[in-house]
Amino acid sequence: MRILGLDYGSKTVGVAITDPMGITVQPLKTIFRDRETKLRKTLAEIEKIVEDNDVEKIILGLPLNMDDSEGDRAMATRAFAEKLALRVTVPIEFADERLTTIEAAEILDESGVKRCDQKQYIDQVAAQIILEQYLRG
Repeated sequence: MRILGLDYGSKTVGVAITDPMGITVQPLKTIFRDRETKLRKTLAEIEKIVEDNDVEKIILGLPLNMDDSEGDRAMATRAFAEKLALRVTVPIEFADERLTTIEAAEILDESGVKRCDQKQYIDQVAAQIILEQYLRG
């Protein structure tokens, strides 16, 4: 059972995926776009990943505020989920993504990735963390 993890941002979507047994998680890619409102290609790319990898579920990081409230980014993420749901037939669930980008930066630092090179990886590592946290329950 493959599960896809997504870290939605204003200009990127980090993507991670489980192995076919749903045990381990690997970062897959970062989808870049010019503007937040330019979602057509992003949605099509996610749809293709779902189809090509027999994904059975999507876990989408929800950026809650530290007081558990939902701000503008959480509302934008929910709107993205609604658009994505029109393109895929698998269920989409939300998972708390607080501090995952900070943790991803720490992992990349510890791995020796230069700060100037981290932009291309940080969102997919954050998606990996979101999905790993989801699997741990």
